[in-house]
Amino acid sequence: MTTSAVPGRPPAWEERCANRLFLFLSPHLPRTAPADPPPRLAPWQNLLVPRPGADGVLTATWFAAPAPARGAVLLLHPWVKWGKTYFHRLGRIEALRAAGYHALALDLGGFGGSSPPAGFFDRDVAAGLAFLRRQAGPSLPLHVWGISSGGYWAHLALSRSCDVTGAFFEETSPHLLEWSWRMVPSRRAGYSFFRRAFLRAYGFLDIRRHAAALRLAAVAYVSGSADRGVLPAETRELARLAGGRHLVVEGAGHLRCFGEARAELLAMALGTFRRAEEAAQSFRASLAGAAAAASTVSSEDLLGSSLKT
Repeated sequence: MTTSAVPGRPPAWEERCANRLFLFLSPHLPRTAPADPPPRLAPWQNLLVPRPGADGVLTATWFAAPAPARGAVLLLHPWVKWGKTYFHRLGRIEALRAAGYHALALDLGGFGGSSPPAGFFDRDVAAGLAFLRRQAGPSLPLHVWGISSGGYWAHLALSRSCDVTGAFFEETSPHLLEWSWRMVPSRRAGYSFFRRAFLRAYGFLDIRRHAAALRLAAVAYVSGSADRGVLPAETRELARLAGGRHLVVEGAGHLRCFGEARAELLAMALGTFRRAEEAAQSFRASLAGAAAAASTVSSEDLLGSSLKT
């Protein structure tokens, strides 16, 4: 857990303009119709997540854990045309349920049945977290599991949140425009223009600054050694800034880590959530002990004062 200052958000006009340019420069994906989860993931419930203060809604699917649940996890998809249905495969939801976690898979703006983006995507993450809190109830710990761009946008929301206990990030770049510079060199003129024209927005989108401001009890990062877009050194740096752990999967390319090391990543994700819950519980216990001690001292002072009189 760190205490660095939260990066300042750019003015509304700059965010609107910068987001339009960001979307123009981003990989264009065909809109895919929402698909229901397969029968093996039943029971599930399709839901609509409101955007506070913005037009439109976000589509999501709720996968309840068998009672009693120990926590709830927001699942944030990578930049792929399938949106939240990306989580219908490879077993993340099944593993979370087996460990006692509810899961909410969210379509970010423009994916699945969600309304078009309204500003940077961290606003959608914040809406998803607020909805998850209402869905899970006031007492359960909340966690985030973000993959690639889903983990990227989560940082911008989590640096402003005190309600999330732990997070696990797969293949998350410290800056999507730096990732694009390496992966799509034909658009480098556009990336250079973005940086010059929207200096505050460019700085705000650097999640190294947000990683240093995260208020999480535990966090972990994973990437592959063969990922040209997310370098191992960048993964280690994000983990260092956030005060978390990291893992580099040897030989894995982008979005290939989970397939290459499924058991290891599942153990690391669930272990991160458990460590976060234990650390948060220990912190609350220490606060309660300090409060009780302060109350005892105050009572003794009051008694001493009354005896003197």
